Amino acid sequence: MQRRRFLGLIAGAGAAGAAFSMLPSAAFATKVPTRRGKPLDAAAFSAARQFVPTRFGRIALVERGAGQAALFLHGFPLNGFQWRGALERLSAYRRCIAPDFLGLGYTQVREGQGVAPADQGDMLSVLLDALSIDRVDLVANDSGGAIAQLFLAHHPQRVRSLLLTNCDTEIDCPPPAMKPVIALAHEGQFVKQWLAPWLADKPLARSAGGLGGMTFTHPENLTDASIEMYLGPLVRDPAHTHAYALALENNVLAGVQAAIGRSRVPVRIAWGTGDTIFSPDNAAHLARTAGNSRGVHYVPGAKLFFPEEFPELIAAEARRLWGVTDPTDTGD
Repeated sequence: MQRRRFLGLIAGAGAAGAAFSMLPSAAFATKVPTRRGKPLDAAAFSAARQFVPTRFGRIALVERGAGQAALFLHGFPLNGFQWRGALERLSAYRRCIAPDFLGLGYTQVREGQGVAPADQGDMLSVLLDALSIDRVDLVANDSGGAIAQLFLAHHPQRVRSLLLTNCDTEIDCPPPAMKPVIALAHEGQFVKQWLAPWLADKPLARSAGGLGGMTFTHPENLTDASIEMYLGPLVRDPAHTHAYALALENNVLAGVQAAIGRSRVPVRIAWGTGDTIFSPDNAAHLARTAGNSRGVHYVPGAKLFFPEEFPELIAAEARRLWGVTDPTDTGD
């Protein structure tokens, strides 16, 4: 029943996304890019993982590069592995750090520690202190985008720039598509009914009704190893997985836009128009209300987790926002 209800919501949102994607091509900056280069694979990423002890627990992260820091915030139900391609492409310009949130991925949460977005923001601040980092460029996707906005609102002095991709906003938090997930989490059934079957049956995970079909532009490229990386830790720890989902039940961004509107931190948005989870209105809302908006790059047809699929696009947007250049960057 919950599955049918969820798919019904996805279908409704998909219709809106399809209508939006039919706008004249001149409204968009680029076509959906093709994949280029070979990102870190699961084995290499796992080998590079380190753990930083904090009062929140042992925070798992992977980093590449040196100098000024950039912090990459992943979506749900993913982890820092989502940003592997961007880390490889941007490590020449920044100390690129991709942590796993509390309750997701490989971070080991201290007993009794909450995993709500406010907790995640506090954890990031403590993590930066532990890493001797004062300020960061934030790059974020999905619920990580909500946490990035909270972090900017509560720790404005620690943010140098913000690159947001499809994510929650004050007017769409949580999106309707999350309601069945939250309902299943209340029943303690989300992991059992959704994530565990996808982990056990990789073609199902890549199907139209699976993680791949719902959130990836090219679900056929979602490898078995990636599915294991993402869903394995969550299936093994359903309590924290459900806690993360339940923490998204209320509008965690209520009132945050006023603080972002006062901020002079440059904010750039890259938005996939094929997303069936978040409304396309969110991108325009962010661009309109950010105090120092650098506009929107619409990516026609790209779904929620497109930053993983098109890391070269994320890298190009980040370089422009950061004011660094790459001689191979043609603006595609």
